[in-house]
Amino acid sequence: MYAYIEGIVTSIGSNYIVIDNNGIGYQIYTPNSYAFVLSEKYRIYVYQYVREDEISLYGFKTKEEKELFLKLIEVKGLGCKMALPILATGSIEGIKDAIERENILYLKKFPKIGDKVAKQIILDLKGKLDGYGGIFTVDSGDTSELVEALQALGYKQGDIRKIIPSVDPKLTVEEQIKQALKLLLK
Repeated sequence: MYAYIEGIVTSIGSNYIVIDNNGIGYQIYTPNSYAFVLSEKYRIYVYQYVREDEISLYGFKTKEEKELFLKLIEVKGLGCKMALPILATGSIEGIKDAIERENILYLKKFPKIGDKVAKQIILDLKGKLDGYGGIFTVDSGDTSELVEALQALGYKQGDIRKIIPSVDPKLTVEEQIKQALKLLLK
């Protein structure tokens, strides 16, 4: 299993890139191949898809993209070839927000995603994507302690994520918890 491949992009296709690593060219399917520049060096976070009739590499510029892709392909009826266009046409935060808010119309805008698959995505992933895309942060501070404290008190990550931007980052953790609790009780 590969975690990432680092190398120089030697070719760009409509849905893939070829990256040269020590004389070996890896064809990697990506959400947006035109986001890469020929002859530039990149670190591509990859997922190796292996079936009896196919071995493919799917690559992403960030770990967050890869993590969301891995969650999407766990959804019943949604494979790699359907998950890739979702990441190509939507932002990570937009996709996560649509799932948490059960926004079927947003999910149906993606290629090959109908009503049934959109509902299945929501059913399988709602409440399971918080934490993907990094630690919750406020403009100028790390709020991981605050998030952990609120989770320990039994609050859901979706509710926590909604109030985090309203918490003053200049306060101590104890003061942030008090402010967050007031916001959660509204």
